Amino acid sequence: MTRRIVFVTGGAGFIGSNIVARLCEDPSLDVVVCDRLREAELGKWRNIAKHPIGDFVAPEAMFDYLDKRWRDIAAVIHMGAVSSTTEPDADKIIHSNFTLSRDLFRWCADHQRRFIYASSAATYGDGSLGFDDRDDLESLSALRPLNAYGWSKSLFDLFAARQAARDYAPPQWVGLKFFNVYGPNEGHKGGMRSVIHQIWPKVRDGEGVQLFKSHRDGIADGGQTRDFVYVRDVANVVAWLVASPEVSGVYNLGSGKARSFADLARAVFDAAGQRASIDYIPMPEVIRDKYQYFTEARMSRLVAAGYDQPMTDLEAGVSDYVRTYLSQPDPYR
Repeated sequence: MTRRIVFVTGGAGFIGSNIVARLCEDPSLDVVVCDRLREAELGKWRNIAKHPIGDFVAPEAMFDYLDKRWRDIAAVIHMGAVSSTTEPDADKIIHSNFTLSRDLFRWCADHQRRFIYASSAATYGDGSLGFDDRDDLESLSALRPLNAYGWSKSLFDLFAARQAARDYAPPQWVGLKFFNVYGPNEGHKGGMRSVIHQIWPKVRDGEGVQLFKSHRDGIADGGQTRDFVYVRDVANVVAWLVASPEVSGVYNLGSGKARSFADLARAVFDAAGQRASIDYIPMPEVIRDKYQYFTEARMSRLVAAGYDQPMTDLEAGVSDYVRTYLSQPDPYR
């Protein structure tokens, strides 16, 4: 059997490790992880400990590895990024989220290897232009992100689309605009963990939880909505893309349905067999002006491209996350 290398940057992180787990199910692939594991106590290494990865590469050795093994590389899946929307160092953000992505895109174009990367719903800014994932240059140029993280992702989407328009692109290039992803292997993310992970200890212990009040007329406390997408669906989409080399472009990746934070919290209580107890606290003033009250992915373009699997609804996803992972002694996928 011919084996192909799929090289996953950020492969020990939250979304990356779930992609690694899914791809390792394919015996024809050698899944190579490129990442930093940092402190052992954070448990990031546990995110990939259950899976037969083909190799592990430090980020500083990435291009040396790719240059030596380029004939065996089938695809580069680029999940490595500074993912914090509150990171204060803009130079760090642009280096990780744009410069490195640009260099990998060019490497894949030069070596004619496929390239799949993480974009973000943060590129949509306040959502006033909607959440349609049109990837023509005019539409991408019109977006106005609210923070440096979203801007860095938007900048790279535009770069990739411009290079493709100039016929200097990998044979497959796909940007995935992740909405609010939740699921196993996110414990190392600190304050960037999903609300589910953050409130779970209190729900488990029979205590009440706190959510932000609404500061907008017509929207109830806890009524702020997001498109929450289960990470297993994300991994399934990436596996489908690896098997679908004809698909290129920038696509939304969400559930396709906005749900409230109150719905999310109630789903956690239900999964734990607990009665919901939610209090609402004022939103910090520093984030009120930039807070999104609604996000919802338009998924029609990905469906039109050929993806035909249903997305997991919120209650089913939260139930699986809580019962299969969070409530278990070993919560890792």
